[in-house]
Amino acid sequence: MYSLKVQGTFSSAHNLRGYKGKCEDLHGHNWIVEIVIQSAQLDKIGMVLDFKYLKRKLNAALEQMDHKYLNKLDFFKKVNPTSENIAKHIFKKLKPSIPLLSSVTVWENSTSCATYEE
Repeated sequence: MYSLKVQGTFSSAHNLRGYKGKCEDLHGHNWIVEIVIQSAQLDKIGMVLDFKYLKRKLNAALEQMDHKYLNKLDFFKKVNPTSENIAKHIFKKLKPSIPLLSSVTVWENSTSCATYEE
């Protein structure tokens, strides 16, 4: 099995509804997002997918959240913008154009992350 990983970043603000503590207040993060693609097969030139393609798709998804207040985006009006839900949201956006997508990990700082996989 082959695994490919690419990373992207975005900056945004959010607050966690229903949370008791500092995170209920408006605050921001410089998020790091890692996607993992897995395949048992390589194409005719020995690749799973082109890193450039993966980065372009990831960056397009992240651009929609960059320098935004996540709570005001349509998806997060109904769903709390936790790291877990951000990872799931990015996964669902990318899966149609990257069928081999295995997981999305969202880092809100250097020591805390959430991963979503199906």
